[in-house]
Parts: sequence; structure tokens; C-alpha cells
Amino acid sequence: MNHRLLSVVSFALLCWTRSSVNAQQMGHQQTRDLNDESLKSSYFFYQSPNYPRDCEEVRNQCLSDVSSGVYLIKPEGYPEPFEVFCDNNNSESWMVIQRRSGGSIDFQRTWNDYEVGFGFLSGEYWIGNEKLSYLTNQKEYELIINMTFQNGSSCYASFNSFRISDGFSNYKLTNVGEYSGTADKCVTPCSRNMQYVNCTCQRTCEDPQNCHDTCTEDATCICPDGFYVKDGNCVPPEACGCYVSEEGVIVPEDEVYVNPGCTRRGVCKNGQLSWDDSYRCSSDAVCEKRNNVRQCYCNPGFTGNGTSCLISATDCRDVYNAGFTDNGVYTISPTGWPGSSFEVYCNMTDGGGWTVFQRRVDGTVDFYRNWASYKEGFGSLDHEHWLGNDKLYYLTNQKRYTIRIDFVNWDDSPYYAKFDDFRINDENDNYRLSRVRTYSGTAGSGNGLTYHRNYQFTTYDRDNDDSSSVNCAEDRHGAWWYYSCVSSNLNARYHASSCSTSDGIYWYNLPGSNCNWFTEMKIRPF
Repeated sequence: MNHRLLSVVSFALLCWTRSSVNAQQMGHQQTRDLNDESLKSSYFFYQSPNYPRDCEEVRNQCLSDVSSGVYLIKPEGYPEPFEVFCDNNNSESWMVIQRRSGGSIDFQRTWNDYEVGFGFLSGEYWIGNEKLSYLTNQKEYELIINMTFQNGSSCYASFNSFRISDGFSNYKLTNVGEYSGTADKCVTPCSRNMQYVNCTCQRTCEDPQNCHDTCTEDATCICPDGFYVKDGNCVPPEACGCYVSEEGVIVPEDEVYVNPGCTRRGVCKNGQLSWDDSYRCSSDAVCEKRNNVRQCYCNPGFTGNGTSCLISATDCRDVYNAGFTDNGVYTISPTGWPGSSFEVYCNMTDGGGWTVFQRRVDGTVDFYRNWASYKEGFGSLDHEHWLGNDKLYYLTNQKRYTIRIDFVNWDDSPYYAKFDDFRINDENDNYRLSRVRTYSGTAGSGNGLTYHRNYQFTTYDRDNDDSSSVNCAEDRHGAWWYYSCVSSNLNARYHASSCSTSDGIYWYNLPGSNCNWFTEMKIRPF
């Protein structure tokens, strides 16, 4: 006949003899009132004068029904009685030899601790290897391990002949017998190199630089530190493909790696690094790591990709003088500009070096905008756009500029107007048109802009014009340096099929029609 031992790990170990254990602090007497009659009948008085050897004999010797709790037993040959926790249910008694339930007891202990036992019989504990040796060698015991997981699910493993040896043999597990139970269905074995945990810092071969904190409600198989997920498996870094042993780093697919010293540049393609051994920094650049990216960086005052660095352009004239003579979008940084370099469209006709700040072509961009839009700029640089009043202020205050305005009116006739010394003030002065001087060109008398000199910029949501009756931006459907109200209105409504001088793109005193379907405003130092 098998007797019963129980180990509980919320978890618990069970030994077969119809006994089970759970208690107070090991080695202490139980603390209930010794005058309690029910306690006396279950704790002190047995039907036999001898101590029971296990929880099954506790049940058999007690005068009344035995409830689960702490009892004294004395296995054969053991020098003195000791307390155990008996888990009594129905007709069975299990003696609990181990319980884990909340982590309150540290189980990373010394040999001596495991030999004598530790913990609390009513909570987490280990009964002690010496006691367990005497217990399992007096009869044949069944061991059952009950496991309960965080999500509430449970399973068990039962072994029908459990026995360990004595201390001389280091408490060897000499027998377990045959297995039965459900444990094989509730614990999923982890693949090679994986850990069974519920929280880890998970990295993948595809994204090796970032650590994804992975926490699950239930424990699951996850890669340990130093391994990466690849095709569902955990692999060492050198198995990830684009691995650079020089620094022990993994380069993600389609990303670039530059070696220390910036003498090689590699690109990860299809799991293989393709190297460019000709990569070198410009004499006007440094090799360093910024924001975790190592490469060649141009020195202050220069722009470029690090292998080629040019003196920073402050406007399109600098771009032209550097040898770039094609129309197109370029990057500049005006003197004193507080932000990052920004792009402008450079018109390289008429001697080159014109920085374009306004263009109207086909009406695809709505120019009836608020103050913030005109401050920041809008549209597409190679099509319709307004560069932005903040940028225009810094541009026109770093040098003396000529402004050129090109028109094509409704007669399909091209005209232009030039004015020397064009400048606007900053936002504190509402971007006032502070300078516009000598006119030359083919666009009439030039009064189209000089009439607006010294007036502030107005939008429909900020009225700075000189009219006492209307907001000229609302009245003329635009945004401009209105006085009261217009001699020009180049940011007005785009009329595609009819001419309107009241709210359309208008310039005073053109030789032909005053309505325009194309305009471009640009500046260049003189």
C-alpha cells in the first residue's frame, strides 16, 4: 500500500501515507490555546500511546474527525517528534513536505537549511531532508505535486513510489516510481536557448538596437539576455546575419554601419554586409558617433554628407558661387537663423543666385491663410508656395537685396519689376516692409510695390493695415503689406477663367491686363 506525501508549489510536494503538511515556524510549538478542547483531541491525544508516524496514522489514531492542520508525528528511528502539516480531505491524509505560494520565503538556501528545514508550516516552507529521509524509508509513499499558475489554471504530477536516501548519501532521490497526472499538458517545453519566464527584455535580429520589454500574464518561453529572436528561435548575435565581430554589433536589414575611424561603410542587404572600402571623411569633417550613429559629419560652417562638405550657403547666391548653377531646391542657413538649415528654391536665370520666396502658377495652393501660416510658410518649393515671413526676415537682414518680381498676365505677356534694397522687419513689427527702393523693369511705373513701403503685413486674422473701414486681407481675399488697401495683391485669390482686380492677383498699372496668372517673387544680394 502506498502512503502519501504532498508538495505544493502553488506548488506542493505530497507523500503517500494519507498525510499532508502545512505549519507554523519550523521548530516552534504551535501557538493555539492549549486549553482548546478540540485542539487537545487532535493535537495531543491519540488512540495509541505512541506518536503517529505520518499523517495517515494521525487520522487513524485521533479520537474524532481530523481536520487539516498542524500535528505532531515521529517517524520510525527519528529521535524526537516534530510538527507537520496534514492536508486532510475526505478519507485521505496528505503530509505536505513543501509549499511555495507568494515568494515570502527565500528558497536559495544552504545545505544545512535544506537538511533541517525552514519556513512556516502555515505558509511557505521545506520540511527538511533529514525528516524526509526518515519518512520515506519507513513505508512506501506516493508523491503528488500540485501546481497552480498566475492565471488560475492548475495541474498535477503524481509518482507512486517516492524515496530519498540519508545524509551519508547526500539525500539522493532513489526512487519515484511511475508517473501519472496532467503536468505534461500545462507546461510547454521551451525551445533551445529559451527561458520560461514572464518578463524579459526581448531583442530581435531585425531590430537588435531596441529592447522591447515583454511581460506576459503567464510565464512563457522568451530569449535570455545575449540572444536574439530569429524565425521564432533564440540565436546568438553572430547568427543574425549582418554581424560585425569588430564591435559585436548586428546591423539591421537595409541599414548602414560605419566602422571606427570611418574607413569602411557597410549596408546590410539580404542578411549580408556589402562594404564600401573607399568611404572617407572630407578634410572639413570629423568621424564621430551622434545619436548612436557613427559617420562622417561636416564641421560647423559646412554642409554636406560628411564625405563632401561645402561652406554653408546663406542664400542662393552662395549656392551659385559654389558652382551649382541649375534651378532647383537647395539648403541654406541665413546668418543668425535660430533653427536648422532649411530648403529654398533657387532660380539661376538672369545672372543666377535668386532665392525664391513666392510663386503662383495654377491655383492649386490656397493663399488665403492665417498669420501663423504666413509666418511659417506653406506650399511646395518647386511649385506654388510662400517661403515664410520669419525666413524672409532673416534673409533680407543679413545683406542688402534686390527683389525681382516676374509676372505673366491675362494677355500672356511677361513682365518683371526690380527694386533695390528690399527688406522686411521682424514679427515684433509685424513684418513691416521697411525698404523697397529704386524701380526698374517692364511692369509699368513700379508703384505696385513702392505704395506699400513702410506698411505692416496683414492677414484675415491679424489686421495691421491703414484702412479704418475694412480688414484689407478679408476685403481683397489675400495677405500682403496693405495700406488702404492695394496697389498690388499677389497673394490674392487665383482666378482661372476671369479677371478680377478686386480680389484677384493684381499689379497696378501693367501695360496690358492688371490680372496675372503667374507670379514669382525672388531676392538676390546686390
